[in-house]
Amino acid sequence: MTTTTLAVLVPLLPFLGAAAGLLLGRTAPGFVRPLAVLPTLTATVLAVLVAVRQGGGRPITASTELTPTGSVPIDLALYLDGFAVLVAVLVGVVASCVQIYSTAYLRDDPRYPSYAALVSLFTSAMLLVVYSGDLMVLLVGWEIMGICSYFLVGHYWETPEARAASLKAFLVTKLGDVPFLFGLFALALDAGTFRITGILGAVAAGGIEHPTLVALLLLAGVAGKSAQFPLHTWLPDAMAGPTPVSALIHAATMVAAGVYFIARLLPVFAESAAALVVLAVMAAVTMVGSALAALAQDDIKRVLAYSTIGQLGYMSGALAVGDRGAAVFHLLAHGAFKALLFLAAGVVIHAAGTNSLTAMSRMSGLARRIPDAYWTMTVALLALAAIPPFAGFFSKEAVLVAAEHTALGESDLAPAGAGWTVLVAGLLTALLTAAYATRLWLLAFRGQGTEAPDHGRQPLAMTAVLWVLAVPSLGFGLTAAYLDDWFDGRALSPTLTTAVLGTGVALVGGLVTYGTWRHTTALAARARAGAPAAAPPHVAHPDAEPGLVEAEALHMPHPASDPGDPGRLLLGPLHRPAADGFHLDAVYRTVFVRPAQAGAELVRFLDREVVETYVRGAGTGTNWLGRLVRSAQTGNVQTYLSALLAGSVVLAIAAVLVAAGV
Repeated sequence: MTTTTLAVLVPLLPFLGAAAGLLLGRTAPGFVRPLAVLPTLTATVLAVLVAVRQGGGRPITASTELTPTGSVPIDLALYLDGFAVLVAVLVGVVASCVQIYSTAYLRDDPRYPSYAALVSLFTSAMLLVVYSGDLMVLLVGWEIMGICSYFLVGHYWETPEARAASLKAFLVTKLGDVPFLFGLFALALDAGTFRITGILGAVAAGGIEHPTLVALLLLAGVAGKSAQFPLHTWLPDAMAGPTPVSALIHAATMVAAGVYFIARLLPVFAESAAALVVLAVMAAVTMVGSALAALAQDDIKRVLAYSTIGQLGYMSGALAVGDRGAAVFHLLAHGAFKALLFLAAGVVIHAAGTNSLTAMSRMSGLARRIPDAYWTMTVALLALAAIPPFAGFFSKEAVLVAAEHTALGESDLAPAGAGWTVLVAGLLTALLTAAYATRLWLLAFRGQGTEAPDHGRQPLAMTAVLWVLAVPSLGFGLTAAYLDDWFDGRALSPTLTTAVLGTGVALVGGLVTYGTWRHTTALAARARAGAPAAAPPHVAHPDAEPGLVEAEALHMPHPASDPGDPGRLLLGPLHRPAADGFHLDAVYRTVFVRPAQAGAELVRFLDREVVETYVRGAGTGTNWLGRLVRSAQTGNVQTYLSALLAGSVVLAIAAVLVAAGV
């Protein structure tokens, strides 16, 4: 079987699995789980074979005309370079782990068949984006992911949080997709084709007439899809969906699509220095702001959501300094440890019966209850904090090295200002990342108080995938020296300067947070001495399945603020605004939502009170005229003759007067 055929089967198999799962979900429920897991696993194996055959060499291309358009053609095309084949493997591995995990996590969920089919369709759409060599076909996968995210985030539609989150995710991403679509058309008009190879050829020949306009329009779509400032606000709220969905969205599909798109078309963005500076500033604000917000969150999944936003900022920063190899390398490493973090968080939420870190900090023995999640989550948090030799250290260092080279003028792919912006923001974010990772670990696993509820051993389907993902989270970075061919031939190894700086600030962030936690917990213990024992935190039903526990936890009250939380002391006056996402939702409601609602109310008033008044008036006048005419229709012949005679007399008198000149 040729490499091209294998590549076609990779997105096709999950799509067929989704279609079969929807068709057989009610009539043959026993086939739902195999149809969810087996096609995705098979697609993953085929993606690995495609990656091995491609081997980091010349891109493999194939195409056939999809439909004649009369102008710019649309082709069903493949473009398999080193980036594409590796990202496809990541998507397959994470999607397979999510499907296997979900068989236990949602084992009694009545909507599991539709859920599993949507996850398969989501996976197929992302694989289509990854392998596509035509931007219009890529757009199809791009939009299918948006629809799937709407349904998956709203899986627990009985809760108002899930309904609002799904609608918000859909609308905010569509807000970015509108300029994105215009950008695609403008790019195709300049290049004369939607094919990626043709566009890159046009860029090399200087055929893009409006690079800044095109790049900025495309950046709007990327900001929405990859949750970058200012269109990032949907992602924390999307935590209302099931935890496996969060793992899929954050690690390997929707939010990764924007970064991957820029990496595919980086020469287009590199044609505009202004666009790269805008991307660098956007990445810097996203990195630092999301890290501060993560340090103040009480919901364990919202901490991870803001973490994802910040790590995507690192990837955008690498692209802003012209190094797509570093960006995709961090995308791959981040995909592994972020999927692990979310899936482990699902186990933690099930065991604790709550998603509140404050509630977890008032429990003891949680780490003993769930040793698999405890150890694997520790590995993932170390990778997130970029501590060597974990994967996050090598990938984050690749970003910092790229920024350093640009800042010092050793690379002419981007302005030096963009390099300094990314480098300074990256180092500050490294410190904050280690701080909120340490805080999460301490509050979740080093709590003091009542014993954590005992649910017994977690299902094997949930714990096994944690260890599978722990392997790349620990060791993927060590493969950097062997992956140069897949990343444009650029070395991805760290330099001494950035390694010392990055690791140093991470250690400072972690140690300061630990010291602050020791201080605040000691103060809290003295304050509680002699006081009545605090009531145990509210938790979900202890014997429910994981999915139901999470659904219950969504609308359960979080306990009052924990005086032992180190985030409060570290952030000081910034804590309250950071916990609320710096009030960006309130700003958007004031600046955009309320004026739009006021405009809608005005239009409704004009429609009902003005337009409908004229419509009703025309109808009423006709009705009155009809009644007047009807009153003359008595059916009496003498009346009709009298009226005819009277009319004739009037006409005769009028004729005489006219003839007399009166």
